[in-house]
Amino acid sequence: MASPVPANMRFVAVTAPGGPEVLAIREMPTPVPRANEVLIKVHAAGVNRPDILQRQGKYPPPPGASPILGLEVAGTVAVAGMNAPLNVGDPVCALVPGGGYAEYCIVPASNCLPIPRGLSMQAAGGIAETFFTVWANVFQIARLQRGELFLVHGGAGGIGTTAIQLAHATGAQVFTTAGSDQKCAICIEHGANYAFNYKTQDFEQEILRITESRGVDVILDMVGGSYTEKNVNCLALRGRLVQIAFQQGAKVTLNLAKITQKRLLITGSTLRPRSAEDKAAIAQELRERVWPLLENKEIKVVVDRVVPFARVQEAHEYFDSGQHVGKVILDMTL
Repeated sequence: MASPVPANMRFVAVTAPGGPEVLAIREMPTPVPRANEVLIKVHAAGVNRPDILQRQGKYPPPPGASPILGLEVAGTVAVAGMNAPLNVGDPVCALVPGGGYAEYCIVPASNCLPIPRGLSMQAAGGIAETFFTVWANVFQIARLQRGELFLVHGGAGGIGTTAIQLAHATGAQVFTTAGSDQKCAICIEHGANYAFNYKTQDFEQEILRITESRGVDVILDMVGGSYTEKNVNCLALRGRLVQIAFQQGAKVTLNLAKITQKRLLITGSTLRPRSAEDKAAIAQELRERVWPLLENKEIKVVVDRVVPFARVQEAHEYFDSGQHVGKVILDMTL
């Protein structure tokens, strides 16, 4: 029998825009789910770059979303709203538009997925944001196919380790970049065919050398800035570049002639503002196509570090350092 839901819950507050020191544990009333929503008792929540940007005051939540940090959780259903097709006590992981850094979190029931068999709650807390993002952009938008050549930047991060594994499992040849030789080696372990240390190697030159000037078919990029021109140069005929962030800057100069000559597709997307219906469609494909891979251990959630909820500042400091490989997870039970 489920425990009664308390009137109040703890959550992580951003007391002012800034560094990890602005994060503090506060208390507020526990939210109440509406029809088609569930209230999840959160066991684990993933730390992602959008959380860092929101903490810094650079990424406000979309209208109607919780202002609390956190875009992915794992836990159990504490309350099921009217018409929600889940039961109290069901173990789930979920993509949320905000509110994950809390003891309880509301989410549309359609954006929940069962925790894959064999995965811990901690690992499940790091699934949704990265797997939804990679699936939507690499497979739904760019339509990566078996035998194609794929490049993902930031291969050692949460998005990168997920993209490498899913592309490899699809039968693509995988190229990636990372910030150290050690991280490059880890990328190879997870299925990358080639990994380039962007501090010592020019990925454009290396890719064109290895592919004999052919280039790659799909690029997933979150860097932008100076990488954009290089990405265009690296794309093969009818190549697709999908932009999901722009850590080096959003404004760039491009040679449009190369785009027309090679018939390139340059597109992008952001996941958070998309409708619950859009996210539900991604969730359904993940359950059909990706959950079997997780359950059969053909791919995995790469967890770097699990940090107790009360030490959220430490988790953000570690994420900010850039040392992590894969996911940093907050555990609400520690």
